[in-house]
Amino acid sequence: MTPAVGPQTGSGARLGPETATPVEAAIADARARSRAYGAFAQFFEYPDDARAAHIRSGALAADLVDALAALDVVGTTATDIEVLSEAGAPGTMAIEFTRLFEAGAGGASLHGSAYGASGMKDMEEVMRFYRHFGLALAETPRELPDHLATELEFLHFLAFREAGTLAAGADAGPWQRAQRDFVVRHPGRWVPQLRRRVERRQPMRLHAVLLARLEALLAQAPARCGGVTGNPASPTSASV
Repeated sequence: MTPAVGPQTGSGARLGPETATPVEAAIADARARSRAYGAFAQFFEYPDDARAAHIRSGALAADLVDALAALDVVGTTATDIEVLSEAGAPGTMAIEFTRLFEAGAGGASLHGSAYGASGMKDMEEVMRFYRHFGLALAETPRELPDHLATELEFLHFLAFREAGTLAAGADAGPWQRAQRDFVVRHPGRWVPQLRRRVERRQPMRLHAVLLARLEALLAQAPARCGGVTGNPASPTSASV
Protein backbone atom coordinates (compact mmCIF):
# COMPACT_ATOMS: atom_id res chain seq x y z
CA MET A 1 0.00 0.00 0.00
CA THR A 2 1.43 3.37 -0.96
CA PRO A 3 1.42 5.91 1.89
CA ALA A 4 -0.59 9.07 1.24
CA VAL A 5 2.33 11.24 2.32
CA GLY A 6 5.96 10.17 2.38
CA PRO A 7 9.42 10.93 1.07
CA GLN A 8 9.49 11.30 -2.69
CA THR A 9 12.26 11.97 -5.13
CA GLY A 10 12.16 12.90 -8.76
CA SER A 11 9.98 15.27 -10.76
CA GLY A 12 6.73 13.99 -9.24
CA ALA A 13 7.57 15.06 -5.68
CA ARG A 14 5.07 17.53 -4.27
CA LEU A 15 6.56 17.86 -0.77
CA GLY A 16 10.08 18.82 0.24
CA PRO A 17 12.03 20.31 3.13
CA GLU A 18 10.48 23.44 4.58
CA THR A 19 12.41 26.51 3.45
CA ALA A 20 12.85 29.52 5.71
CA THR A 21 11.64 32.89 4.43
CA PRO A 22 14.30 35.58 3.86
CA VAL A 23 13.32 37.29 7.12
CA GLU A 24 13.43 34.01 9.09
CA ALA A 25 16.87 33.26 7.64
CA ALA A 26 18.07 36.76 8.54
CA ILE A 27 16.82 36.35 12.12
CA ALA A 28 18.63 33.01 12.45
CA ASP A 29 21.80 34.56 11.03
CA ALA A 30 21.71 37.50 13.45
CA ARG A 31 21.08 35.19 16.41
CA ALA A 32 24.03 33.00 15.41
CA ARG A 33 26.28 36.06 15.10
CA SER A 34 25.15 37.28 18.51
CA ARG A 35 25.92 33.88 20.08
CA ALA A 36 29.32 33.71 18.39
CA TYR A 37 30.36 37.21 19.48
CA GLY A 38 29.21 36.51 23.04
CA ALA A 39 31.15 33.26 23.25
CA PHE A 40 34.29 34.81 21.75
CA ALA A 41 34.08 37.64 24.32
CA GLN A 42 34.13 35.10 27.17
CA PHE A 43 37.20 33.39 25.73
CA PHE A 44 39.10 36.70 25.71
CA GLU A 45 38.37 37.56 29.35
CA TYR A 46 41.10 36.78 31.86
CA PRO A 47 40.75 33.03 32.63
CA ASP A 48 40.44 32.89 36.40
CA ASP A 49 39.76 29.47 37.93
CA ALA A 50 36.01 29.62 37.34
CA ARG A 51 36.32 30.71 33.72
CA ALA A 52 39.05 28.16 32.98
CA ALA A 53 36.82 25.43 34.44
CA HIS A 54 33.95 26.58 32.22
CA ILE A 55 36.21 26.42 29.17
CA ARG A 56 37.53 23.02 30.23
CA SER A 57 33.95 21.69 30.47
CA GLY A 58 33.53 22.15 26.71
CA ALA A 59 30.19 23.94 27.03
CA LEU A 60 31.51 27.29 25.82
CA ALA A 61 33.38 25.67 22.94
CA ALA A 62 30.30 23.71 21.87
CA ASP A 63 28.16 26.85 21.85
CA LEU A 64 30.74 28.78 19.83
CA VAL A 65 31.32 26.02 17.27
CA ASP A 66 27.56 25.51 16.84
CA ALA A 67 27.14 29.22 16.07
CA LEU A 68 30.14 29.31 13.71
CA ALA A 69 28.87 26.24 11.85
CA ALA A 70 25.48 27.92 11.39
CA LEU A 71 27.32 30.86 9.84
CA ASP A 72 29.54 28.67 7.62
CA VAL A 73 32.66 30.31 9.02
CA VAL A 74 35.69 29.18 7.05
CA GLY A 75 37.75 26.46 8.72
CA THR A 76 35.20 25.49 11.38
CA THR A 77 35.12 21.74 12.10
CA ALA A 78 33.69 19.48 14.80
CA THR A 79 37.20 18.95 16.17
CA ASP A 80 37.29 22.62 17.16
CA ILE A 81 35.21 21.72 20.23
CA GLU A 82 38.01 19.53 21.55
CA VAL A 83 40.71 22.08 20.76
CA LEU A 84 38.79 24.99 22.30
CA SER A 85 38.31 23.01 25.52
CA GLU A 86 42.04 22.48 26.08
CA ALA A 87 42.48 24.73 29.10
CA GLY A 88 45.18 22.51 30.59
CA ALA A 89 45.75 21.94 34.29
CA PRO A 90 44.41 24.51 36.81
CA GLY A 91 46.44 27.70 36.45
CA THR A 92 47.91 26.79 33.06
CA MET A 93 45.54 28.88 31.01
CA ALA A 94 46.01 31.97 33.18
CA ILE A 95 49.79 31.72 32.79
CA GLU A 96 49.47 31.33 29.02
CA PHE A 97 46.99 34.21 28.78
CA THR A 98 49.41 36.49 30.63
CA ARG A 99 52.35 35.36 28.49
CA LEU A 100 50.50 36.04 25.24
CA PHE A 101 48.48 39.13 25.96
CA GLU A 102 49.87 40.94 29.00
CA ALA A 103 53.64 40.35 29.01
CA GLY A 104 54.86 43.90 28.48
CA ALA A 105 55.91 45.32 25.14
CA GLY A 106 56.54 41.87 23.69
CA GLY A 107 52.98 40.74 24.23
CA ALA A 108 50.14 40.72 21.72
CA SER A 109 47.85 43.34 23.22
CA LEU A 110 44.10 42.78 23.36
CA HIS A 111 43.55 46.54 22.97
CA GLY A 112 42.83 47.97 19.55
CA SER A 113 44.71 51.18 20.31
CA ALA A 114 47.96 49.15 20.27
CA TYR A 115 47.59 48.61 16.53
CA GLY A 116 48.15 51.58 14.26
CA ALA A 117 49.00 55.21 14.87
CA SER A 118 45.59 56.51 15.98
CA GLY A 119 45.49 54.99 19.47
CA MET A 120 43.62 57.57 21.53
CA LYS A 121 41.50 58.68 18.59
CA ASP A 122 40.37 55.08 18.00
CA MET A 123 39.52 54.65 21.68
CA GLU A 124 37.43 57.82 21.66
CA GLU A 125 35.56 56.63 18.57
CA VAL A 126 34.81 53.30 20.24
CA MET A 127 33.34 55.18 23.21
CA ARG A 128 31.15 57.23 20.86
CA PHE A 129 29.74 54.00 19.41
CA TYR A 130 28.90 52.74 22.90
CA ARG A 131 27.32 56.01 24.03
CA HIS A 132 25.27 56.26 20.83
CA PHE A 133 23.48 53.08 21.86
CA GLY A 134 23.15 54.05 25.52
CA LEU A 135 25.93 51.80 26.78
CA ALA A 136 28.62 52.49 29.37
CA LEU A 137 31.57 50.50 30.66
CA ALA A 138 30.94 48.34 33.72
CA GLU A 139 32.74 49.32 36.90
CA THR A 140 34.10 45.77 37.31
CA PRO A 141 36.01 44.44 35.59
CA ARG A 142 37.25 47.89 34.60
CA GLU A 143 38.68 47.42 31.11
CA LEU A 144 39.54 50.06 28.55
CA PRO A 145 36.81 50.53 25.93
CA ASP A 146 38.94 49.09 23.12
CA HIS A 147 39.61 45.73 24.84
CA LEU A 148 38.71 42.90 22.47
CA ALA A 149 36.25 41.30 24.89
CA THR A 150 34.41 44.62 25.26
CA GLU A 151 34.25 45.21 21.52
CA LEU A 152 32.91 41.69 21.00
CA GLU A 153 30.28 42.20 23.71
CA PHE A 154 29.17 45.31 21.82
CA LEU A 155 28.81 43.33 18.59
CA HIS A 156 26.91 40.65 20.55
CA PHE A 157 24.51 43.37 21.71
CA LEU A 158 24.05 44.84 18.21
CA ALA A 159 23.36 41.45 16.60
CA PHE A 160 20.96 40.54 19.41
CA ARG A 161 19.01 43.76 18.86
CA GLU A 162 19.08 43.18 15.09
CA ALA A 163 17.47 39.76 15.56
CA GLY A 164 14.82 41.13 17.91
CA THR A 165 14.00 44.00 15.57
CA LEU A 166 13.64 41.67 12.59
CA ALA A 167 11.42 39.34 14.62
CA ALA A 168 9.19 42.30 15.46
CA GLY A 169 8.85 43.16 11.77
CA ALA A 170 10.63 46.50 12.18
CA ASP A 171 13.56 48.07 10.35
CA ALA A 172 16.85 46.50 11.48
CA GLY A 173 18.95 48.64 9.15
CA PRO A 174 20.47 50.83 11.91
CA TRP A 175 21.65 47.77 13.85
CA GLN A 176 23.14 46.22 10.73
CA ARG A 177 24.89 49.40 9.61
CA ALA A 178 26.36 49.87 13.08
CA GLN A 179 27.77 46.34 12.99
CA ARG A 180 29.30 46.85 9.55
CA ASP A 181 30.87 50.16 10.51
CA PHE A 182 32.18 48.93 13.84
CA VAL A 183 33.69 45.70 12.49
CA VAL A 184 35.43 47.46 9.61
CA ARG A 185 36.77 50.33 11.72
CA HIS A 186 37.72 48.38 14.83
CA PRO A 187 38.14 44.60 15.47
CA GLY A 188 38.04 43.67 11.80
CA ARG A 189 40.95 46.06 11.25
CA TRP A 190 43.26 44.93 14.04
CA VAL A 191 42.42 41.31 14.92
CA PRO A 192 44.43 40.01 11.92
CA GLN A 193 47.48 41.82 13.33
CA LEU A 194 46.77 40.38 16.77
CA ARG A 195 46.59 36.86 15.33
CA ARG A 196 49.95 37.25 13.56
CA ARG A 197 51.61 38.50 16.76
CA VAL A 198 50.20 35.60 18.73
CA GLU A 199 51.35 33.09 16.11
CA ARG A 200 54.94 34.30 16.52
CA ARG A 201 54.74 33.47 20.24
CA GLN A 202 53.84 29.80 19.61
CA PRO A 203 50.51 29.76 21.49
CA MET A 204 48.42 26.91 22.80
CA ARG A 205 46.26 25.36 20.08
CA LEU A 206 43.23 26.88 21.77
CA HIS A 207 44.36 30.45 21.15
CA ALA A 208 45.62 29.75 17.62
CA VAL A 209 42.29 28.24 16.54
CA LEU A 210 40.27 30.83 18.45
CA LEU A 211 41.94 33.76 16.68
CA ALA A 212 41.77 32.09 13.27
CA ARG A 213 38.01 31.55 13.62
CA LEU A 214 37.45 35.06 14.96
CA GLU A 215 39.36 36.59 12.05
CA ALA A 216 37.29 34.53 9.60
CA LEU A 217 34.01 35.60 11.24
CA LEU A 218 34.97 39.28 11.21
CA ALA A 219 36.02 39.05 7.55
CA GLN A 220 32.58 37.84 6.49
CA ALA A 221 30.51 39.85 9.00
CA PRO A 222 30.08 43.07 6.97
CA ALA A 223 28.54 41.15 4.05
CA ARG A 224 26.21 39.26 6.41
CA CYS A 225 24.81 42.56 7.69
CA GLY A 226 23.78 43.85 4.29
CA GLY A 227 20.73 41.76 3.44
CA VAL A 228 17.18 41.78 4.79
CA THR A 229 16.40 44.78 7.00
CA GLY A 230 12.77 44.00 7.79
CA ASN A 231 10.08 46.64 7.40
CA PRO A 232 11.65 49.65 5.62
CA ALA A 233 11.48 52.84 7.63
CA SER A 234 12.59 56.37 6.95
CA PRO A 235 16.35 56.50 6.31
CA THR A 236 18.40 56.64 9.48
CA SER A 237 22.04 56.16 10.21
CA ALA A 238 23.59 54.37 13.15
CA SER A 239 27.07 55.58 12.25
CA VAL A 240 28.78 57.81 14.76
